[in-house]
Amino acid sequence: MPPNDPIIDYIRELLAPLGAISARRMFGGYGIYHDGVMIGLVADGALFLKTDEETRQQFAAADCRPFVVENKGRTIQMSYWSAPEEAMDSAAAMTPWARLAYAAALRKANAKPAPKARKR
Repeated sequence: MPPNDPIIDYIRELLAPLGAISARRMFGGYGIYHDGVMIGLVADGALFLKTDEETRQQFAAADCRPFVVENKGRTIQMSYWSAPEEAMDSAAAMTPWARLAYAAALRKANAKPAPKARKR
């Protein structure tokens, strides 16, 4: 990651109340990490935060949009949703959304993997 990328510097400021935030280059954007778990990503200059079944409706109600990728002619919706516009204005406005993203990321990280089917 370039050390002086303005968007990443700004996102670190917004997420500072959570604690240490790191960013790693990935697929032309950045993964955003807190305590070793990915809580967000930056693509095309926009911040997308981790969601799950417990939090997705809150993001939808705030007029956020899912991050989608095109792969082999298919559109795939990822578990990251754009941050609410007003949350991009201050750390105080972003903190509740960042906490939702962190909680969703922890649930995902701590989920037991589904048992694999046995080969016969």
